[in-house]
Amino acid sequence: MDSICTNSLYTQPCNIVYDLHHSRNRSLRTLLSSPSFVSLRGRRGKKLWRTRILSFAAAAGSNGNVAPTKRTSAETRSKASASKSNSALEQLDIERGVCVPYRKYSPEIVRNKVLESRGAIVSLILRGVEIVWNLGLYWSTLTYDFLVGRDEEVVPYRARQLRNLLCDLGPSFIKAGQVLANRPDIIREDYMNELCILQDDVPPFPNQTAFDIIEEELGQPIEAVFSRISSETIAAASLGQVYRATLRATGEDVAIKVQRPEIEPIIYRDLFLFRTLASFLNGFSMQKLGCNAELIVDEFGEKLLEELDYTLEARNIEDFIENFKNDPTVKIPRVYKQLSGNRVLVMEWIDGIRCTNPQAIKEAGLDMEAFLTVGVSAALRQLLEFGLFHGDPHPGNIFAMRDGRIAYVDFGNVAVLSQQNKQILIDAVVHAVNEDYTEMANDFTRLGFLSPGTDVTPIVPALEAIWQNSAGKGLSDFNFRSVTGKFNQLVYNYPIRIPERFSLVIRSLLTQEGICFTLKPDFKFLEVAYPYVAKRLLTDPDPALRERLIQVLFKDGLFQWKRLENLIVLAKENVAKMSSNPAFQVKDMQRTRNLRVERKLDLTDTIRDGARLVFVDEGIRRQLLLALTEDSKLHIEELVDVYRLVEDQIDVPSVALEVARDLPTFVKDLLLSWSDSVLSDR
Repeated sequence: MDSICTNSLYTQPCNIVYDLHHSRNRSLRTLLSSPSFVSLRGRRGKKLWRTRILSFAAAAGSNGNVAPTKRTSAETRSKASASKSNSALEQLDIERGVCVPYRKYSPEIVRNKVLESRGAIVSLILRGVEIVWNLGLYWSTLTYDFLVGRDEEVVPYRARQLRNLLCDLGPSFIKAGQVLANRPDIIREDYMNELCILQDDVPPFPNQTAFDIIEEELGQPIEAVFSRISSETIAAASLGQVYRATLRATGEDVAIKVQRPEIEPIIYRDLFLFRTLASFLNGFSMQKLGCNAELIVDEFGEKLLEELDYTLEARNIEDFIENFKNDPTVKIPRVYKQLSGNRVLVMEWIDGIRCTNPQAIKEAGLDMEAFLTVGVSAALRQLLEFGLFHGDPHPGNIFAMRDGRIAYVDFGNVAVLSQQNKQILIDAVVHAVNEDYTEMANDFTRLGFLSPGTDVTPIVPALEAIWQNSAGKGLSDFNFRSVTGKFNQLVYNYPIRIPERFSLVIRSLLTQEGICFTLKPDFKFLEVAYPYVAKRLLTDPDPALRERLIQVLFKDGLFQWKRLENLIVLAKENVAKMSSNPAFQVKDMQRTRNLRVERKLDLTDTIRDGARLVFVDEGIRRQLLLALTEDSKLHIEELVDVYRLVEDQIDVPSVALEVARDLPTFVKDLLLSWSDSVLSDR
């Protein structure tokens, strides 16, 4: 399988062609030592990603080796066709800003699977007839409704009919329905609401079939491994279902996730048919969404085949454990890899209270406000700090632990945001705060919502209306659902495509806000989210975030004293809320030795970096002087107010010592800056 990595994020583009199926000689050392792979997920460690890439190579049958691709004459003849079908995937890579070493999905892989034999071709034809017949009948009813003028009045009935039809057509269509439930750019809102039911209500398959699959994967009878297994499913989803069991060897309770039988051939056939149909809809899709329909199918297919591989889900869980290893407020279940495989996943049983049961959470004596604060902070860390976030955090996948922690399960559907995407998202927030709606529209283009070269002029007034109407209500009345409802209308009326990873972001935020409202109807989601963002802006040493902080504090060349005070107050509020959570009050010192517990707002790095910036950057120095002498008066009072806000949070002697230690670096940077300015003048 030829895989071309296109990476727009790093200074050295990753344009490597390798054949993971036929490689035998060349090692992965060059690939693993490249800066692209080392920093592929931002702060996540080199060791973690080396493990993952080696796992990819092993899954591809490469024995850990990578060899240059040798093109045969047959490959040469199909090169043009492959280039055309891969263009959509390459566009996705460029938008995401990440490099993919091994793909489970590509149009060529799907085509080869479904056309590999005469029997496979016959099955494909029969499946195509079944799909066309059922969807054709449904489409004819919609056409009849339109012709007789009753299309609007029967929408609820037709939406239910569509949901049932997707269930009857199988897992690919159930999954497609779940995706459409979060795609306002493709389907209208009343249909979206009905399809949301597919996320929680999927019929299970027979227990005996599931037990047979477990025994096949284990290679031994169930009784030899488990002393007990539940007679009914705990949960059922589109691709699998879950049982509770007890390990015979240790007595530990575990969750067993089992894949639906014979699901892979069906999904490959359906993906081939989806993409074939999409090739005829490219013109319509370009006009309506500003992208090829094939691109949408490729996004869907790539994510679907990733979910189908339970070994990949096991690695997702390991990544989440690594990310939250020093956070005492989040629980991620461990994986029993020796008992898991492609179709069966055995995980630690989470003994918590599902967020579908608010009454039980209250009866457990948990502080609802503190628990929800932990949940919102954990979600924002996934999105803005790690760039790896849970794509399906519905109430059944989130638990309240009795010690105040939040626990997540079901990591088949996760999404990755590159460092570039995270920075653009923060840019969008900064532009919204500064009411720069033209730049906000340009951010949508950079994130892949709009195709490059699209005229954003007609979209700017709509964005302004949405944001001002929502933000004008104040922080306490702001909610994502009202903003998303207006945004849905915008994307339905303009050529805007919501990339798959951002549809997951939107769904994740909406779902978690919905959980907050269910558990505490007067909970203000943004009153927790804003303090977290404020703390990140004030304390994160990332140079990109430092730059965004400056953009927030200066508007039209004027320093925003009130905005700085608000940021400090909000950041202190976040630290106070998080440190008061019962999960921090653990008695096991061995467990807490390496945990990160913030009791105060640590501004040491920020003050040091700010001092360096004032030393080196003449523009910042000038702006700061203007801020202190604005309107022909000294703004000492504002400076004193800011100091009073932070005096109980910082150790002045320690900060002064840090600045003094960095003084030689300050002087060096100042001299370099001065010499650059002298040379540029000449």
